[in-house]
Amino acid sequence: MRHRKKLNHLGRTNSHRKAMLANMASSLILHKRISTTTAKAKALRIYLEPLMTKAKSDSTHSRRLVFSYLKNKHAVSELFREVATKIADRPGGYTRILKTGNRLGDNADMCIIELVDYNENMLTPSTDTKTRAKRTRRRGGKKKEAEAVPKAVAEGADEKLAAQADIAEDDKKEAGKEEEIKEETPDPESAEKKDQKAEPAPESVEKKDQETEPSPESVEKKDQETEPAPEKTEAEEKKAPPKETKKKQAAKDKPETEKEAGKPAEDQKKPDEKGDKNIEGKKE
Repeated sequence: MRHRKKLNHLGRTNSHRKAMLANMASSLILHKRISTTTAKAKALRIYLEPLMTKAKSDSTHSRRLVFSYLKNKHAVSELFREVATKIADRPGGYTRILKTGNRLGDNADMCIIELVDYNENMLTPSTDTKTRAKRTRRRGGKKKEAEAVPKAVAEGADEKLAAQADIAEDDKKEAGKEEEIKEETPDPESAEKKDQKAEPAPESVEKKDQETEPSPESVEKKDQETEPAPEKTEAEEKKAPPKETKKKQAAKDKPETEKEAGKPAEDQKKPDEKGDKNIEGKKE
């Protein structure tokens, strides 16, 4: 019977047990977390935590004592340089055991042992926890609650009014900015009207072009007037018939006028014959 025997030998000899715990302790210091059985983790916690307390005082004597237990210089240097600074303000309880269930082979109780100060997820407080109001069974509690309701309503109304005032100020500022922008930038409608006034209508432009452009008939007449008449050559002058005198032309024109008046043709010929006879007598 194991009366008053708290030490768990773990089914091993003393030398085997010490070597195993030293190896597990150095692994935990270097890796900050290991997975093992619950019995070994509890034995390791009793073995390692006194060494971590000695590491708080960095001296040659404490380093030699810790090295006699761990027998690993890399683990000792890690413990005194980095881990000791993390646990300086913690008064014990440097490790945490988290159970993970039973092992498949022999159904042993398994767990994870880790250093508390290196688990950041567990250190940060949860933001989901809400503060609950204390419940009291006194009779005066209802009156206090009734008084607190109008105060809360008034506070909420004040907040609403303040929010409305802020919104109104923002609207005024935005309206002032829009007016400044409108003053700076001209209206597109006025600009279009100015452009329409400045630019003449296409119909008026066409009319002006038509007025300024001379007609082809007038151009031809001017060309004919300006161009000198071609001089006739000597051969053309010889071939041309002699010019009729004014008298002959008048004689030719008279019978046409008389015909129009309705006189006979014989009367028209008589003066011509007389004239011819006189001309012949003179010649003789």
